[in-house]
Amino acid sequence: MNKRIERCTMAAVMALGTLAVAGVLSTAQAALPPVKHQGSVQYVSGGIGLDESEALKAAAKDYPLALTFAAQRDGKADYVASVAVSIHDAHGKEVLKAESEGPYMLVKLPAGSYKISATFNGKAQDREVTVQNSGTARAVFEWK
Repeated sequence: MNKRIERCTMAAVMALGTLAVAGVLSTAQAALPPVKHQGSVQYVSGGIGLDESEALKAAAKDYPLALTFAAQRDGKADYVASVAVSIHDAHGKEVLKAESEGPYMLVKLPAGSYKISATFNGKAQDREVTVQNSGTARAVFEWK
């Protein structure tokens, strides 16, 4: 009799654990801002609030390019939004022109070299990145 109760208890614990994991995954997916398209480029930006921030960080592995935006305020770096972003390929052709809706922007680009320009409060910064066939290239922009 005790073995039967033990097995039922174990089954119930495993079922609850599975539901809890499924709930966490669906919450993270639900918190991801909508994916946008510009030509053949897909991108998502945001990161305002903990749920959205965590969802974007988790989704970064599915995007070849991850951008982060911050500014120095009162001696510390704060994340910023409303950053104008333009990305040009190795031939100088603009492949994306958008405004970030938060401190994170994830972009699906084919492998290659790109020049990224980000402008916040009228101050522009440029970064050059190489997107590989696997992994995620990262660029951080911080205004002082």
